[in-house]
Amino acid sequence: MNAYKYMRKSFQQGYKSRSTELKQRIADWRKESPVQRAERPTNVARARELGYKAKQGIVIVRVRIDRGLSKRRKIKAGRKPSKSGMFYAYRKSLQARAEERASNKFTNCEAMNSYFVGQDGNYKFFEVIMLDRAHPAIASDPIYANVIAQKGRATRGLTSTGKKFRGLIEKGFGTMQNRPSKASGMSKRNPSSGMKRRPR
Repeated sequence: MNAYKYMRKSFQQGYKSRSTELKQRIADWRKESPVQRAERPTNVARARELGYKAKQGIVIVRVRIDRGLSKRRKIKAGRKPSKSGMFYAYRKSLQARAEERASNKFTNCEAMNSYFVGQDGNYKFFEVIMLDRAHPAIASDPIYANVIAQKGRATRGLTSTGKKFRGLIEKGFGTMQNRPSKASGMSKRNPSSGMKRRPR
């Protein structure tokens, strides 16, 4: 095995055994701001798999996300009990929301990918690989230049996590209605449902 396989294996063992180092690391992360720039990736092996390189113009951002369902305000007016729900599932994954928050804070960067680094009872922590659009080292790299050309990757669901919750990772039978999007497939199947189609 090469060095990155050993790094990946040690990181997984430390997470499964809930090592003292991991507990202290999460305790320190809880005291930081929800969107915090990190000096280096916590899981180097996973970051390198997703396109990270130790070069200028690449930033690692750690994001803290609340776990659980979204809580809406309680309705105090007249409602039938089935319509007075407060907790609903998000349409997007927690990891996709973490990428969006990192993009909203670092507006001069584009989210390339992200990965999970830890969790406790209340939060999940993700690290997002961000690329500086204006840095010459990023613009001259052919791989990174294609990434920064996609403005708003995290918001538009163009990252790996975004494609996953949009249903674009799977291929073959049963996934035809996901392309080009689920909303487009719905409007094609139900033209009288009230969803407007873009004129061609």
